[in-house]
Parts: sequence; C-alpha cells; structure tokens
Amino acid sequence: MTTDPNAMNPITEDDIAHYLASSPEFFHRHAELLSAVQLTSPHGQRAVSLQARQAEMLRDKIKVLEQRIMEMIRAGSENMVISDRLQRWARQLLQVPTPAELPAAIVAEIRDQFMVPQVALKVWDVSAAYQAADFAQGASADARTFASSLTQPYCGVNAGFEALQWLEEPKAVQSLALIPLREGPVTEPTPAFGLLVLASPDSQRFTSGMGTDFLERIAELASAALARLRQV
Repeated sequence: MTTDPNAMNPITEDDIAHYLASSPEFFHRHAELLSAVQLTSPHGQRAVSLQARQAEMLRDKIKVLEQRIMEMIRAGSENMVISDRLQRWARQLLQVPTPAELPAAIVAEIRDQFMVPQVALKVWDVSAAYQAADFAQGASADARTFASSLTQPYCGVNAGFEALQWLEEPKAVQSLALIPLREGPVTEPTPAFGLLVLASPDSQRFTSGMGTDFLERIAELASAALARLRQV
C-alpha cells in the first residue's frame, strides 16, 4: 500500500500565494479568473470584482498620499510664518539704540512675535556699566552652573527650576524652555553668560520630545546681540 505524499503535506494558502506570485503567466493562461474573482469590499459587505477591489486600494493609497502632501504644505506654511517672525525679531534687535535696552527688547519681542505668555532673561559677566541693572541681578551660582551645563535648550515640565522665579507668575507655568546663552553655537560646552526662559500655562507648549533647532537660532541671535553688554 502506497501513501499519497500530498495527503501528508496538504497544500496551504501560503503555497498557493507563493505559486501565484512566482507564476505570473498563470493569469495569462486563465485570464477569465480575473473577471470572475469576487472579493469583499472594505467599505461594506458587498462583493466586488478583483479590478474594483484594486481600484479601491489605489483610491485609499491616493488619499493617504494626499493627506501627507497636505501635512507637508501645512508644515511648510508654519515654517514660513516662524521664519518671518524670526526675521522681524532679529530686525528689532538691530534697531535697539543702546545695549542696556537689549534684554527688555529681547523679552518683549519674543513675547509678542512668538506669542509666549511669559519670558524672562538674566545675563551675568557683563561689563561694569551694566552690573547694577535688573537683568544682571538674581541669578545664583547654581543657576549659572546649570545654564553652562546645558548644551541644548531644555524643554519640558515645570520641575521647580530657580529660573522660574524670574517670571511674573511662576505658579502658572506648566511647561517651559530654558535656553542657555553663550558665545558661539549654543550646543558647545562653553560657559554660558545668560539664560533665557520661555514659559506657558499649556503643558504641551514645550515638551521633551520637541525639536530645538528654532530655539537654538533664538539663542544664537540673542547671544550675539547681548555681546554688546560684555564689551568693555
């Protein structure tokens, strides 16, 4: 008595799928199957032809691509708006007549141009002419050390940082960005000479996962402008 090998190894769906995928000429020999195959539509329980199902899949793919294109357009528009605001902010800094007015101008313009509810700024190691100014007072040694330890802006929740006390309403803060100010790129581990604080009552305004490229540009522009306070 002989045993049928097919009975021991029945054909599976994977075997059929592999055969069809590796034998495209099958549908040339049996073209009538393409029009006879009926599939269930994902948009209901009705049966549709293979061609109609393929058309539905293409439409779904097109919708996904359209959504991605719209997201790219929105992101491009938002980036353009941010770029324009950054340019206006930099222009305002160039028009500040005296170095002593720069810290207040930086704070006011960030608040207005970028719609940040609370902004504060402290600068240290300034020349003797500015050491008694409010912006040069109130940053402890710990705050200065912390600022120097940052090689990129800190973004996240209110964790009780000393710099929060520089704000008008520290208790209202749910998220904040702490931006070190230093000579050269903000990402280099050189001593900081200032710290910029951006704060919001919205816990999602500044999050740990957000990109910091834009904040780094703000830091570099503010640092370059504030260098006038450090000149003897």
